[in-house]
Amino acid sequence: MAPTRLRYFVTLVAAVFSLPSSSFAYETPLSDTAVREAYFLGQRRDEKMAQFLDKYTIYLAPPKSGPHIASVTMFTPYAQAILQSRDNSSGYSAQQAALDHARHAESVKVVIEILFTNSYGALIPRPTGSRSDSPTGLMPRPYDFWKDFQVNFFYKDDQLKAVSSFGQPRLSCSESGCSLIGSTLEFEFLAESVPSDSIFVEVIPPEGEQVVLDYDLTSVR
Repeated sequence: MAPTRLRYFVTLVAAVFSLPSSSFAYETPLSDTAVREAYFLGQRRDEKMAQFLDKYTIYLAPPKSGPHIASVTMFTPYAQAILQSRDNSSGYSAQQAALDHARHAESVKVVIEILFTNSYGALIPRPTGSRSDSPTGLMPRPYDFWKDFQVNFFYKDDQLKAVSSFGQPRLSCSESGCSLIGSTLEFEFLAESVPSDSIFVEVIPPEGEQVVLDYDLTSVR
């Protein structure tokens, strides 16, 4: 089904950087200058870098019922170059960053955060016995509950196919242990197959309202 026919349609536009539009449009492949700029921004590891990367995330309000599709982040090749630099030691050089970037095909990574809510929590009902009149108890929700979610990506009426995808549990830990609070889903696309204007991201949970958002790639670098 085309995104325009979906019942629950949410159009959200990523925030615009406070830079001239010609300086931050999504690009692939990255130029040597862009890789170098990303390297130095990642080496800052400061609030400016964090604010810049936060522009790549769209945050969604909690639903009336069902799981909370909390955020969608789309890391372009430029954003990934920043992260690569940030996550390496202070001895990491611009020359090494350029070499590392050249070793791999450029990609776009999409990260979707799912959180539990009062109506879709960490515990699910389960009969305590085999009889039909057995009382109902509770059991932990499986760590791979995310497999019950359907996620699709569209450009106009064409569906985009990820080259890889996986999910992992999101935990909240304290001295008394860890508890499941949601899940993180990640999808990777070859950058050359990703359009330069916008992508529709559709998330269909097993219960509650589905979400479709329009991620504007012209507003990120």
